[in-house]
Amino acid sequence: MAETRPIDRPATAASFVLGRKLDSIPFSGYHVLIIAVLALVGFIEGYDLVMTGSLLVLAKAPLQLTGSDIRWLAVGPTFMLCLGGFFFSAVSDHLSRKAIVLIGVFLTTFLTLLIPLVQTAQQLIILRLMTGLGAGGVVSAAFPIAAELMPAQHRRTYSAVYEMALASSFTVVPFIAGLLAGNANAFRFLALPGGLAVTVIPVIVYLVLPESPRWYLRKGRPQVAVDIVNRIIARSGNKVPPLTLDALGDTTPTAREKLPPYWALFAKGQLRWTTVGVLSGICAGTAFFLISVLLPKALNDQGFALSASLGLTSIVYAASFFGKGFTGFLMEIIGRRWTIAYALTGSLPGLALMLLSHRAGDYAGVVMVAGGLIIGFTVLSAFTATRVYLSEQFPTALRGRGHIFGESFGRLFAGGLAPFLMEPHTGSAPIFFGTIFVVVAIGAFIPLVFGRETVGQLETVTEGVPAAA
Repeated sequence: MAETRPIDRPATAASFVLGRKLDSIPFSGYHVLIIAVLALVGFIEGYDLVMTGSLLVLAKAPLQLTGSDIRWLAVGPTFMLCLGGFFFSAVSDHLSRKAIVLIGVFLTTFLTLLIPLVQTAQQLIILRLMTGLGAGGVVSAAFPIAAELMPAQHRRTYSAVYEMALASSFTVVPFIAGLLAGNANAFRFLALPGGLAVTVIPVIVYLVLPESPRWYLRKGRPQVAVDIVNRIIARSGNKVPPLTLDALGDTTPTAREKLPPYWALFAKGQLRWTTVGVLSGICAGTAFFLISVLLPKALNDQGFALSASLGLTSIVYAASFFGKGFTGFLMEIIGRRWTIAYALTGSLPGLALMLLSHRAGDYAGVVMVAGGLIIGFTVLSAFTATRVYLSEQFPTALRGRGHIFGESFGRLFAGGLAPFLMEPHTGSAPIFFGTIFVVVAIGAFIPLVFGRETVGQLETVTEGVPAAA
């Protein structure tokens, strides 16, 4: 039986009734629409996120990037992403989940649209820093809102599709960059698709995506929560009876309830789970950021042609498209923790091949591709499980702040410190790939040794024991 751990006090019976009603709604075309909208957000945000690695090589000659400029571009946007994440984390349970997504999507796409106008390295750096600040909330906000809208048994479906959308963008960016390589304006053309999304994506999110009924119930507005649940039921084909306000029982305690303070993320009974979720993400995230930001440069420094470096990076992310789907399937079969362990340990043979490829002589390229396919299918696919696992470590009152804080704190090391420290060593295969090997090997055992299985039941796992009902 799952361990329960209340925050401040047990959750009201109303939250259990509402949660069970949401979980009872059969999967429908409306759920597919919600997944599609969030996946579209993921694709656009992923396009912007992974573009840094390609900008390092495409803008180097046209903007005469120095070593210092390259380091700022490699590390600065991710650091600002963390700062933006901490800000959005502080306000996310006060503002609606949907509002956080809208703000982040608008800021990132609008700022990306300005990249074709830059004329100097400093302008490009400033734009990427501002983009990272604006993206701090949206890159994480999709998971709390999906965790609270999707039925528990279909949360893996959302996670897999969302991560596959990210993988698609990660594949498309280096592929386009490879086609544009050699053109002085290549980095400008690369930014256009992500920037032009500002005209359509915020509108689609506003019109299609519903707000979280769990959030409204927690805010003391039970009637609005009931209306949203019934709207979802209606759009899903009216296959279950509508929810009534009376069915929630006494909602007076909910009306008086205040959000727990931010420090509750680190309070007794919660600190362990916050830490386990963050550390799991750090280890998988370190592998991701070192590959997404520095792999094209590392391969180029290690003797591969620029087009080959970008092409191999695209192949790695193409493999992750299928790996993320498999990870989503697996996490409901063997659980979140064992799936994370599989994804990280499964990448070790691939990392070993990439580390030793320079010793393969004429077959070095083949060995590198084989290693890239393995890591793409495994460790780069781990986020299907790690991000859901992180979101399930928190009760509704802390989920928005906790998830965004967890990802932002993790990026300080995985996306900031790690690339900063490794950028001077990309020319050494043993140091670059060996470092990833060690971090991944450690991360595989953190959720197994220190964590516990969440199995997707938000109320029974994170919000305390229900009343006599």
